[in-house]
Amino acid sequence: MGLKRRIRVKPEFSLAAMIDVIFLLLMFFMLTSNFVTPNALNLQLPSSSSKSMASPDLAVSVNAEGKFFIDRTPVAVTNLESALRSKIRASKLDLKNTTITVAADKAASVENMVIILEVANRLHLKTILATDPQMDINKK
Repeated sequence: MGLKRRIRVKPEFSLAAMIDVIFLLLMFFMLTSNFVTPNALNLQLPSSSSKSMASPDLAVSVNAEGKFFIDRTPVAVTNLESALRSKIRASKLDLKNTTITVAADKAASVENMVIILEVANRLHLKTILATDPQMDINKK
């Protein structure tokens, strides 16, 4: 009898496609993790139990020494309004629909906070106050 043997194909697994997918996922998570922190300044924020779901366009912050920052760039208090207006124009954002995050250190004076809020009010900007999550003392 003339039976022919079948040629068996050995299954192989190529890791090249999986490495590409893992690399893309790694890049995605690395890029999105940078957008989570509104600013990289070392501020001790006040705590609050409320949560905001809005995504701010810019971050304006003041530290304990009274120095103002727009997206980690130091700005003089006298130039705060013009610097914020030019930053919004440079980002090509709509002035009426722009939301800013206001981050003030715990030790910052209320007067500095009011200065930021007055500038935002004059520019008709929406503001979100950045806070640390409040610790729940009832949970153990």
